[in-house]
Amino acid sequence: MTNNPFVRFIGFVVLCFIAQLAAAQPNTDPVGARFANGIAAIVEERIITVGDIRREIEPLLPQIRSQSRTEAEFRKNLETVEDDIIQNLTDQILIVKDFYSDEKRQIPNSFVENEVKERIITQFEGDRSKFLEYLRAIGKTPREYRDIVREEIVVGYMRSQLRKSQSIVSPVKIEKFYDENQERFYQGDSVHLRLIRLAQLADENKAVLEQTADTIIGQLEAGASFQELATQYSQDTRKGQGGDWGWINREDLKPELADVAFSLEKATFSEPIRTESDIFILYVEDKRDAGVQPLIEVRDQIERLLISQMARDAQERYLERLRRDGYVRYFN
Repeated sequence: MTNNPFVRFIGFVVLCFIAQLAAAQPNTDPVGARFANGIAAIVEERIITVGDIRREIEPLLPQIRSQSRTEAEFRKNLETVEDDIIQNLTDQILIVKDFYSDEKRQIPNSFVENEVKERIITQFEGDRSKFLEYLRAIGKTPREYRDIVREEIVVGYMRSQLRKSQSIVSPVKIEKFYDENQERFYQGDSVHLRLIRLAQLADENKAVLEQTADTIIGQLEAGASFQELATQYSQDTRKGQGGDWGWINREDLKPELADVAFSLEKATFSEPIRTESDIFILYVEDKRDAGVQPLIEVRDQIERLLISQMARDAQERYLERLRRDGYVRYFN
């Protein structure tokens, strides 16, 4: 991408001429209807066209339409999404330009080819004819599509570098956030719950289920490990973990199970709880009263939150700089 002012001026004149030619074409499509010349923006030496916007927005049109009560609201919502797409496309062009401002940065062709092959497999069931049909539908040649993929790889790389630069949070900052936001870490009464679920099969006599439940209760009363019995008998997704569901709040359980679980003492099990087709046996490993979770339990959560926030702030500062230093002209 050249920095020669004369070349940039000539390029801008050419783009404006193209815009004038496009203005002669009537636009009845709701997508980009406000862009009379068919051009939404010029960023550096690149044009963002209504066609570019349509390619991004068409998968979203049914959702936009369903969320709009009137035609006027649809148009308003459509323009909001269009503005977001234009900004994203603008930022992508500026990020790519910034990437190539360092001559040492290059994306190997093999990376691009491998990504295209992966997309053909995952998005087009490995059928190249479907892929080529898609390219014809969006008006792109295979070479132009590779250029799009290359730019997406560049943008992904630059964004990942920003995230890496914000990957360390000081303990002081974590503690300060915890002190200032303790209401976010309030938790109601909870229990560390294990359970055994016995499910009735379609052709199974429920008496068999009852007999199994009685056998389990007898073994528990004799001192057997609830964890081992859950691994042996339970028919739920946590049987491999000994029926361990971790810390559970009252609202996370069905009322008939919650009432029993929260009435149990620590390290005790329940009698069989019968529902329409299942039988449950509960074991409360530990209990915790309502209150603010201690810092040690939420430190990792706070760290992830702060890293994410710092990365967003860094990205916004980076994009503001690119927008300020680059050439961008929007059309309406």
